[in-house]
Amino acid sequence: MFIGEHHHTLDGKGRLILPARFRANLGERCIATRGLDHCLFVFPMEEWRQLEQKLRSLPLTKPEARAFSRFFFSGATECELDAQGRILIPPSLREYAAVNREVVIIGVSSRIEIWAKERWLEYCSRAEESYEKLAEKMGEGGVFSA
Repeated sequence: MFIGEHHHTLDGKGRLILPARFRANLGERCIATRGLDHCLFVFPMEEWRQLEQKLRSLPLTKPEARAFSRFFFSGATECELDAQGRILIPPSLREYAAVNREVVIIGVSSRIEIWAKERWLEYCSRAEESYEKLAEKMGEGGVFSA
């Protein structure tokens, strides 16, 4: 499981050191792709395979399913952790997420998200305003019920 928030910097070649506690759960290889809200998603290989199977089951006849699959899979790249625990983020993904130098790496249960620091701070500011309302709605679904 991935949890927590970590601040790191991208080097000049587009490499990013992943937090040590994330590396243990990630393995030697992982998949990075375009995420939602203009961040990057990073999945361990097993999680990626499970997600791939779910997306494969979407009906090809639905335009939304085709569009999402195209966008999600075309942005995906296999990453290998080097001896220093770094992954290389391709230019296309760096551009998509506006990841230049300062980044925030967060754990979100089964995946890692990589955010441009400015975007993460903006997102947190907006999310804080509605956090209690979101929790209330989640409670309706039984997430926070006693």
